[in-house]
Amino acid sequence: MATTSFSGLQFAMSRSCIPSSQKIADASAAVLGGKSKIGSWNKLASASNVASVLPFQRGFTSSSIKSVKSVTKATSESSAESAVSGLPINLKGKRAFIAGVADDNGYGWAIAKSLAAAGAEILVGTWVPALNIFESSLRRGKFDGSRVLPDGSMMEITKVYPLDAVFDNPDEVPEDIKTNKRYAGSSKWTVQEVADSVKEDFGSIDILVHSLANGPEVTKPLLETSRNGYLAAISASSYSYVSLLKHFLPILNPGGSSISLTYIASERIIPGYGGGMSSAKAALESDTRVLAFEAGRKRKIRVNTISAGPLRSRAAKAIGFIDMMIDYSLANAPLQKELSAEEVGNAAAFLASPLASAITGTVLYVDNGLNAMGVGVDSPIFKDLDIPKDQH
Repeated sequence: MATTSFSGLQFAMSRSCIPSSQKIADASAAVLGGKSKIGSWNKLASASNVASVLPFQRGFTSSSIKSVKSVTKATSESSAESAVSGLPINLKGKRAFIAGVADDNGYGWAIAKSLAAAGAEILVGTWVPALNIFESSLRRGKFDGSRVLPDGSMMEITKVYPLDAVFDNPDEVPEDIKTNKRYAGSSKWTVQEVADSVKEDFGSIDILVHSLANGPEVTKPLLETSRNGYLAAISASSYSYVSLLKHFLPILNPGGSSISLTYIASERIIPGYGGGMSSAKAALESDTRVLAFEAGRKRKIRVNTISAGPLRSRAAKAIGFIDMMIDYSLANAPLQKELSAEEVGNAAAFLASPLASAITGTVLYVDNGLNAMGVGVDSPIFKDLDIPKDQH
């Protein structure tokens, strides 16, 4: 079972063309993603003091592990030399590994952009079956519009690693996956092997992001979910984070940050979000607290998770559930506006920065405040109440 990224509502469904045992994630954390916009995060880059960008290397070729190399820097010299006011998010000199990026449409991509805008070097892990398409799209410039940073420069990805976070090491990979043609030509893609490759290539990282999940039976009510489907959701959506942090912890520089993505279904009933995915997100949040203690004591690493609200994306639209959740959020959240991917990306950049140096073990809600609501104020039962509306 491999993880598959779902933007928007943290969905992860099995695709009919791939056995459920083979799905892995881009994920934006099986999660809600959406194409990043530029406007709302101009302040991030203007205060970030980052280095100049070099032209995108379109002529790159994949290595034996299907990697993509291109020189990465993130902004213009002029902005780097300008005076910084306020409290800048400055990640210049930091290196981030984002697991679960397979297109420009998910939260993983949005987080990568915000980290790059703040000056970080970007490495990504992409689900093996999606790797060729992702690399091809990068080469062809298909993502160029989405790579534009607030200062006008382009986000660069230093290296792309093939990754299937369902498997910790080669011994765990079943024969049907090893011989699957979608994995042909790729190697060193288990969690342990990717961590070793990053260590060999770069020595260390400062930021680790888990933006992937999968629930092969997500459309099934919990009472109709099979044991295998339930355990697959836990494995891909929760334990994959434990494994990722376990294997990357030795190369995470002390004082670094690790971030995952969760969803409100971990603590509230969301009909339609089934197959054990709500349980997987609850486990992820519980693990965040325990990992914050263990990683904090061992290497001074901060561990947090972002609970993102519903967001429109291609993957979520395909499920047909996301539009209803967005409409519900617009009608009931304290902030009556549609959530944007870059708002989640900016929250991740904050958590990864020194500005959040005392924050660990927390669930940060980035959902326009929907998590705070106890009732749906759009219900007819409240029709006679004078409920404030957004006037802007």
